[in-house]
Amino acid sequence: MSAVGVAVLVSGTGTILQAMVEAAVPVTVVLSDRECRGLEVAADAGIAVELLDRSAWGGYRADFDRVGYTGSVTATLVGHAPELIAMAGFGTVLSGSVHDAFGGRILNTHPSLLPAFPGWHAVADALDSGAEVTGCTVHLATLVVDDGPILAQEKVAIRGDDTVESLHERIKAVERRLYPATIQRAVAELGARGSLDGLVALKEAHT
Repeated sequence: MSAVGVAVLVSGTGTILQAMVEAAVPVTVVLSDRECRGLEVAADAGIAVELLDRSAWGGYRADFDRVGYTGSVTATLVGHAPELIAMAGFGTVLSGSVHDAFGGRILNTHPSLLPAFPGWHAVADALDSGAEVTGCTVHLATLVVDDGPILAQEKVAIRGDDTVESLHERIKAVERRLYPATIQRAVAELGARGSLDGLVALKEAHT
């Protein structure tokens, strides 16, 4: 089995990254689109860090150069030669070049049972819908946001007194366990077989 390195993309507090470190995920580099605590978590763990601040490509303006920014992210990742990319609260939607370079090897986590409640407001949408159950999904990222093949899911019950904050916290608790475990499975699969085909579950099985 060949060694498999994981690049993690972060934008926030780094709690998912910390869970990965504690689970011994072989993280070799952490990249962020802004200054954030996630970079400190990486540095404290002795992991290489790369800061590619969006401000140099237009920041959060309407003229943000997504293609140019994605090209720089892709080149930086290629320079570190990871086998697997894990999005961990990364706040920038990337364009096609990263998928050209790492297609089928980019993982993401989402706070719902996809395909239900895609998008940025998944927790609020689940509450507003009156659903009794939501959860966490780990999936392969594609150019269509929150639409890639599902690798793992776990349910979280919605309580009558839940707020967005309380429900999201319970989902995060699942996420911090399920995501690192799924990444470890992906690392083993890549090392042994060179692809993640054996981990992919049909989306239709979760509808």
